[in-house]
Amino acid sequence: MAFKQLAAAFAGMLVLAAGTVGSAFAQGYQIVGLGDSLMAGYRLAPGESFPERLEAALKAAGHDVVIANAGVSGDTSTGGLARLDWSVPDGTKLVLLELGANDMLRGISPEITEKNLDETITRLKARGIAVLLIGMKAAPNLGPDYEAAFNGIYERLAQKHGLPFYPFFLDGVAATPALQLDDGMHPNAQGIDRMVQGVLPVVEKLLPATTGGG
Repeated sequence: MAFKQLAAAFAGMLVLAAGTVGSAFAQGYQIVGLGDSLMAGYRLAPGESFPERLEAALKAAGHDVVIANAGVSGDTSTGGLARLDWSVPDGTKLVLLELGANDMLRGISPEITEKNLDETITRLKARGIAVLLIGMKAAPNLGPDYEAAFNGIYERLAQKHGLPFYPFFLDGVAATPALQLDDGMHPNAQGIDRMVQGVLPVVEKLLPATTGGG
């Protein structure tokens, strides 16, 4: 009998805890960072990824936000589109869309990248979710034709869909060794802080007044 009572009490505690977690998660303006390793926080310590550092910066500015990290290392625009529905749950208000770098590194046709991102944006808008489009730039060694075709993707899509647009996610970090990991491609923790510094004011403009801040 004592065992049954203990088990029942434990089950009740689990239900209560689950309810508390769900309640806490439901609070705040829900944002999802949908991207690749640059969003995921490749080789960074817990708390150092872009979504975590951006959330901390927004909260420090008085905004009630929660940013989920839906970055997957190695992901392409095709992969991001394929996992869109489960990566961006119901209740999401804003998506920081950062995909295309791996398409570029693999030499995938810019037309394919643009089509995938176009469909991703269209589906998010159909769900009533706002999108901040975050751009990438092609490496110069891919040649001027590829560079021109790839670099134009993001501005074209921003204009087509009327989206806010941050032109280059690695602005201030690319080609700056002190802000990169030893692979020369990914940002280190200091690089992430530089990226947050650039994106922060753009995101703040997209937040409703109800999130706080001043």
